[in-house]
Amino acid sequence: MDCTKDPRVDHYIDALPPWQQAICRQVRDLVHATDPDVAETIKRTVQPYFVLDGNICALLAAKDHVNVFMYDGGIVPDPHGIITAGHTNKTARTVAFREGEAVNEEALGEMFRAIIANNRAGGWRKLKGAE
Repeated sequence: MDCTKDPRVDHYIDALPPWQQAICRQVRDLVHATDPDVAETIKRTVQPYFVLDGNICALLAAKDHVNVFMYDGGIVPDPHGIITAGHTNKTARTVAFREGEAVNEEALGEMFRAIIANNRAGGWRKLKGAE
């Protein structure tokens, strides 16, 4: 994969249990594969974020799951029903993965592409305000 990876994100992922590392690496690779211009950074001191004209998603490993925060203002459709929390959140919704659960790359990739398209169109706040 031809993308620039932030060593601080590597450090975050490498400190996790192996099953969480695998999920985080899979999500990381997927978001980069969605668009070659996606950049990664650390925000909130330690949290990996993936950005392109605004936030796309962030990773946060918890004790028994990995959260992928989708920064879409709740406007990106979820036809596969992968959102697990934050349905009424005004900023981000969550897809949580537990040990042994498969990442639905098709569904997650569709959401990443939609978020990136919205970011390039001015961001979900602008788009949501136009409704």
